[in-house]
Amino acid sequence: MTDLARRRLMTLAAAGAIAPLAGRARAEEIGPPMQALSSYMAAAPDKALPPEVIEKAKHHILDTFAAMISGSGLKPGKASIAFARAYGGPPVSTVVASRIVCGPIEAAMCNAVLAHSDETDDSNAASQSHPGSAVIPAALALGEKYGVDGERFIRAVTLGYDVGSRVTIAMGGVVFRQESHRATHAIAGGFGAAAAAGATARLTPQQVRWLLDYAAQQSSGTAAWERDTDHIEKAFVFAGGGARSGVTAALLVKSGWTGIDDIFSGESNFFQAFAPKSDPALLAEALGTRFEIARTDIKKWTVGSPIQAPLDALDLLIRKNGFKAGDVKELRVRMAPNEIAVVDNREMPDISLQHMLAVMLLDRTASFTAAHDKPRMQAADVLREKAKIRVVPDLELTKALPARPAIVEVTLTDGRILAEKVDWVRGTPPNPMTRQEVVDKARDLIVPVLGKAKSAALIQTLLALETVKDVRRLRPLLQPAHA
Repeated sequence: MTDLARRRLMTLAAAGAIAPLAGRARAEEIGPPMQALSSYMAAAPDKALPPEVIEKAKHHILDTFAAMISGSGLKPGKASIAFARAYGGPPVSTVVASRIVCGPIEAAMCNAVLAHSDETDDSNAASQSHPGSAVIPAALALGEKYGVDGERFIRAVTLGYDVGSRVTIAMGGVVFRQESHRATHAIAGGFGAAAAAGATARLTPQQVRWLLDYAAQQSSGTAAWERDTDHIEKAFVFAGGGARSGVTAALLVKSGWTGIDDIFSGESNFFQAFAPKSDPALLAEALGTRFEIARTDIKKWTVGSPIQAPLDALDLLIRKNGFKAGDVKELRVRMAPNEIAVVDNREMPDISLQHMLAVMLLDRTASFTAAHDKPRMQAADVLREKAKIRVVPDLELTKALPARPAIVEVTLTDGRILAEKVDWVRGTPPNPMTRQEVVDKARDLIVPVLGKAKSAALIQTLLALETVKDVRRLRPLLQPAHA
């Protein structure tokens, strides 16, 4: 150090701009939120869950595996599998819907991108995240490394939903997302994946605190994903990056790395850096009694979340009144303005509100195939129906957020005006899908990739996951017959 640099450093220290090194070396105090959270996380692998939570977890696990498998045929999924094949790595963890077995960090990232290759995966409104697409690939990757049984896998997944969701809820949820321009999906996904990975690795309370530290240091993602028209970057932001960083954090700590004891409090803590308006106490709120997996939506329709309610409303109107596309003179859909902004005439079919409503008018449903048929966006009959659709911002509906209500009004050519309001779409906690509905959705997504017999065996195994002795037994059921 030069004399000039030394003098400047001493001047800053004397002025209090630099904390004394001795002060930084003192043992840390662990705040109440971190104390409660790390103790809960360390105990989770051995703590029994209520039967209804286990059932709900199995629904989300099945739904997410179906999303991974169906995503393998889409552009992000193909890019993910191509990366895994080129990158290689030790044969530890399965890349779903392929014959590739590679390192757990790479497998977690690639499977997470598969899971969010489109808008099929689950979503948690309160945390503004898609937890399953990051959490479940992380649990699978390290579950295979350590040979965990199905019961512990379920507990790890449930813990991931609890932790990841609580982090962005504490940050402010939808308000934080709107004000910060950061990706709540990436933040929640990273912490959730770390929690799930830590549970499979069976970390101690001290190691869990370091795990959360490394998850925080890798936390990233901005709302620029909204400009991605190929869904590849979006899949990485929502899922792939978080799964990768969560597994990385668990493996670092498991191998002996240390860190600071409480990243959520003290000088330059996580919330101070990213969300000064946050409420850290919410990290530990109702742990063990409020399970976020039970508050997470499973989508009936394989489209963006803001489109779910309009499709539900139109589906109900068609079923009740029996009209066809040719009978419709005008269709108006009322939604909260910020919800409209996400899906208003987007370039991708599965997140274009007007396109999917036009498809439902024509097909009387909204299938996975239709939601991913981009050339059909220019078809004459679709464009004809789109011309009838008017999207109306409704500030009153904003008050219901994070619920995503919508009102659909249809004017028929005979003069009749029909209307339907959906407050809670099918698949949300107040209006949940049945086990059979989840199975039906999963079957439609899995069969085209794996075939009927293997699909049936996979579904049956996942619905009895607590009896599986080693999750590595899932591998042959997740792989196609040919590469």
